Amino acid sequence: MTEHSTSTKFLNVLIRATTLACRFLFIFFLAKLLTPSEVGLYGLVTATAAYSLYFVGLDFYTFTTREFAGSDRSSWGGFIKNQAALSLTLYCIVLPALTFVFLNGMLPWALAKWFFLLIVLEHVCQELTRLFVAVSEQLAASVVMFLRQGTWAIVIVAVMLIDEQARHLDAVFGAWVVACVLAIGFSIGKLRTMGIGGWHVALSRQWIWRGVKMAVPFLVATLAIRGMLTVDRYWLQVLSGLEVLGAYVLFIGVANTLMAFLDAGVFSFAYPAMIKAYLNNNPALYRRKMREMMFLTVLFAGGFAVISTLLLPYLLDWLGKSVYLDNYMLFYWLLLATILNALGMIPHYAVYAQKRDRSIIQSHLAALPIFIMVTAIATQWTSVYAIPIGLCASQFAIVVWKLRAYLLFTPVAFRGIRRV
Repeated sequence: MTEHSTSTKFLNVLIRATTLACRFLFIFFLAKLLTPSEVGLYGLVTATAAYSLYFVGLDFYTFTTREFAGSDRSSWGGFIKNQAALSLTLYCIVLPALTFVFLNGMLPWALAKWFFLLIVLEHVCQELTRLFVAVSEQLAASVVMFLRQGTWAIVIVAVMLIDEQARHLDAVFGAWVVACVLAIGFSIGKLRTMGIGGWHVALSRQWIWRGVKMAVPFLVATLAIRGMLTVDRYWLQVLSGLEVLGAYVLFIGVANTLMAFLDAGVFSFAYPAMIKAYLNNNPALYRRKMREMMFLTVLFAGGFAVISTLLLPYLLDWLGKSVYLDNYMLFYWLLLATILNALGMIPHYAVYAQKRDRSIIQSHLAALPIFIMVTAIATQWTSVYAIPIGLCASQFAIVVWKLRAYLLFTPVAFRGIRRV
């Protein structure tokens, strides 16, 4: 049975759907079992750690994805060694610098050990997942995702339900660390079965430097757009306090389930195939993958919006905490921002497959000042909703920018329509 057989695809989607269901339930149980302030602090730690991943990862995958897709297995070992060498160098530079997060009081020192462990382990897991996606081993990528995101969410919720003494952030982050170690162990075992060559090839500084030069512009753009999803939490904490931030973390966690599902079940299948189709001058396959991506994105976004809107009131009643009920309208703004983000990924991957990177970079760089400007203006009328209003405005601008790039640059044969 091939990786892309119907049964394998079904199993892949099933694993990822199970993972996302675990994450969806986890965020609600977290809100049920911890105080809103603890949920808010959890959101600050995870957002700051996620942002820090870009400094140790350097968005290098934007280079390696194409390298893996355009090469055979005899070269992959050398690529992995080169990237590992780069990552070790970045750890030595970035991790000591990140102590400023604790020195200036942004996060409490009591959580520092988890913060640094999670940065390293999550980065390794993330790069292994991207490797498996790039070489069309999506089933392996799904298993890694389930191990690092689904397993510990189930376990820690069960433990906290049984033992009230485990209802604290140390237990949550400790379970997360163990899950990442398991995911890395599975990945190493999988790599050993893939018949990869090139392990004995000497490190190539030229290859690494070529990748760095290509990845850094992407990194700058990513830092801009992802910066919104780090600054937003700290900004909201200043505007409305840690408890309201807890509600924000809950609602954005629910809304982001949509993007996580689309990344796992739609985009990870579509864009490697689109890259190969464009490289091989196969417009029919490129158009087909584009249509599939568009249809599934709209279908899942619409379905998620309906289902989450219907279920949310009952889930908030179950939580029984007034801060979530009082701020439930935050969810609808965040859902709108997430749907706009999802729609923007359709032209994003279309132009990424064509190596039209400048348009992507420009749209992301423009998004941050738009977010800051709109949010700053909105704070004159509302402190609670200013942040999500700013997110919606920036995501809408990105959609327009990337769609324009797709229409402008995509060859006629790959669009399947005439230029106007």
